[in-house]
This record gives sequence, C-alpha cells and structure tokens, in this order.
Amino acid sequence: MLTQPSSQLQCMRRFHAACSTPPSPLTCPRRLPLLQTYHAQRRHKSSSASIPWRSPTVLDKYVDTPARPISLRQLIFFGSRHLDSKRIINSANYVRTELPTRISHRIRDMQKLPYVVVTNRHISYVYNLYYEAFESLRAVPEIKTEEDNDRFCEIINTALRDHLTVIPRLAMGVLECRDLLPPEQLNRFMNTLLRSRISRRVIAEQHLALTETHNAPFHSPSAHDPSDFVGEVFLRCNAREVVERVGKFTQDLIPPGLAVPQIKLEGHLDTSFPYILSHLEYIIGELLRNSIEATLARHPNNANPPPITVLICNAPKHIIFRVSDQGGGIPPPEVSDLWSFAKHTRSDTRLRNFAQVPKMSATLQELHLAPSPEGAETAPEGSLHSLTYRRPDLKLGMGLPMSRVYAEYWGGSLEQTSMEGYGTDVFLHIEKLGNRLEQLNIDSL
Repeated sequence: MLTQPSSQLQCMRRFHAACSTPPSPLTCPRRLPLLQTYHAQRRHKSSSASIPWRSPTVLDKYVDTPARPISLRQLIFFGSRHLDSKRIINSANYVRTELPTRISHRIRDMQKLPYVVVTNRHISYVYNLYYEAFESLRAVPEIKTEEDNDRFCEIINTALRDHLTVIPRLAMGVLECRDLLPPEQLNRFMNTLLRSRISRRVIAEQHLALTETHNAPFHSPSAHDPSDFVGEVFLRCNAREVVERVGKFTQDLIPPGLAVPQIKLEGHLDTSFPYILSHLEYIIGELLRNSIEATLARHPNNANPPPITVLICNAPKHIIFRVSDQGGGIPPPEVSDLWSFAKHTRSDTRLRNFAQVPKMSATLQELHLAPSPEGAETAPEGSLHSLTYRRPDLKLGMGLPMSRVYAEYWGGSLEQTSMEGYGTDVFLHIEKLGNRLEQLNIDSL
C-alpha cells in the first residue's frame, strides 16, 4: 500500500525544484532591468522535469562526517619525502573522500537559506553546480593504481574548470539578496563558502601538482627533490621579492599619463618562509592596488605622489606586512562595508561589473589588464594560477574581504587602521611555522 511522502521529503522536493528552475522576476522587481543584462546560464537545464530528485539520506551521511583539515607543514612533509606510487595513491584517496565531504557541508548550508534566497538564479546555479560535483566525486571508486589516479585527476581538472564561475555567481547572488537577509548572515554565508572553496582547491591542486611531479621523467622517488616547490607550496617565499614583483605588476595597471606612486620597502627584507605563493600574491596585490588607487585619487595633479610604504617584520611566530599609504583614509560611509560581501554602496554598479567577469579563480593575475581581442593569447584555465583577466577600472568590491579569507585560512589575519584625511595602514599577519590547520569553520552556519 502506497503512503504519502513525509513532510521532510516533500520539503526537499520543493527545494530541489526551486533550485532547478529559474526564479520569477517578481522576486526582485526593482532589479529586473539589471538581471536582463546578465549572461545566460550555460548549465541551466531546459525544464525541471529533467532534474533528478536527490535523496537527502545520501547527503546526510556525508554531512555527518567531519572534515579532516591539514596544515602547510603536513603538505610539505608528505610531498617532499619519497614521493612514490604508494604516496600518490594515498593522496588520491584522501582527496577522493575529502572533496565530497567538504562540498556536502556547503550544500547543506544552502539548503538552510530561506526559500526566497535559494530561488535566486545565481544561488540556485551554484547549488546545482555543487550537487553535480558532489554526485560525481562520491561515485569515484577507491584509487588502487596509477591509472586509476590518472582518471581521477581528469575528473578533478574538469571540476576545477567548471567551478571558476562560482565566485562571481555567488557574489551576484549575495548582492541581489542583500535586502532579504541581514548583512551579517550573508557575509557569514559567503565567508564560509569561499573558505571551503579555497580548501577544496588547495587539496585538489596539491594532489594534481604532486602527481605531475611523480610522473615527470626526471623524478626519482629515492632522490632528494631540489625544487623550491612541494606541490603548490613554495618553500622559500621571499617577502621582498614578492612585494617587488607584485608591486611592479600593480604599477603597470596605472593608465598612461598618470604619475605612478613609488613602493618603498623597509624592515627585515631578507625574510623567507613557506607558503602557497598564489595566496600571498593575491593578498599583497589587492592591498597595493587599493593603496595606489587611493593615493592617485587623493593627489590627482601631483607629479610626484607620496609613496606606498611596505614594512616587513620577521617576528618569532609571524611574518607581518604593513602597507601604509597617504590616500586620505577610508570615508566614514564606506567603513561599515569595508569587509562586507553584501555591500550596499554602489551595489548596482558592482552587479553590472560582475556580469562582465564570468570566471574568477581569485589570483593575482586577475588584476591584470584584459588582453586585446585582436591577436591576444588567451590564458589557460583550470588551476589556481589560471589567468582570468579583468580591467582595472572594473570595481568588484570584494578585494579586501576575499584577501581576509585567504589570510585567515592558514591562521593569519588582515586588519586595517584608517586615519581620515591622511591615509590607511593595513596589517597582514602570516603564520610563520606552518603548524596551524586549515580554518574551515565547517559548522559556522
């Protein structure tokens, strides 16, 4: 005898239907003209009938499984000693079990959002993208051979490419829903999803890099690897070299004809430490870019604008970067939005800008000028070093909050002190010893 489905199952069916069909324009009537300008959803299905119903029982099993965070020191130790087939297979099985576990927690976070939020087309797009990745990854059988690992690496590479659209779509969804939830809740939601996204990309790209090293013709498992990289971890991040390289990069973004502020370095200039280089470059790049733009805005007609000063301090447990400018400080109306993803100031402008950035991996290279459409080479996609270009005048409003997520991920911090009418000091603390585990905040929502 057939029985009626439980209220929980009925609720889950309604939720999946909402996430699988485009929302009504009535959900945000005042933004309808803006929404019509956004690019179409490539992955959107033609009808809700084509979307399979997903049992919550399977997801519950993974949500109930805690994540197993790692530290930089563990990444270095595992990848630098006797990188043989056994270690590669062990790494593959760790990633195989960890990725669906971590992504399941984020799916559950989205399921906890109010109905009016999950029907936003950008949030539902990310939800479906995450669920497809979850189903694909949990179906991978145990890795037993190097051939199994090669096939698994192809799955990882595909997922990394597909998920380059996540950051702009999440950001647009949060901005469109800023009147539907308190800013604190939206920021907590965005912060947790982005931190988890970083964690998945770290372990996935670390495994891909170790596999590439293992498969290299020059590699010998018994030999000491002289490379400065262990997977994605750079063992000798030189603080001065990073600031100089990133500083030159950001100075090149200044339009021709404008005076370029100099970047002065002070302090412990020979400091080096192990870190994921792309994370550090992104943070330093955003800080220098903000300081340069503020200085130019404060001193528009000055042929010799005040310099940007970067102080490097090699403390016993931390590396500290202080970036100081004379850009006039943060205007009081903007202070409350400084670290917020759900910014209210100029939100419509940022929505239009995000519509022009369909993919984003959050790397330093995304600060670079867009290549010319005629004869320009397109950069490869699919890794944390992939080049996704955007114009420097394309304000997205998430450089500082994204930089803080990166800084806190390995146990560091990012804070700022504004002196209105004069300038701003920003302090970046980097964990020096690499002993801190990933700050995942799995249960923060």
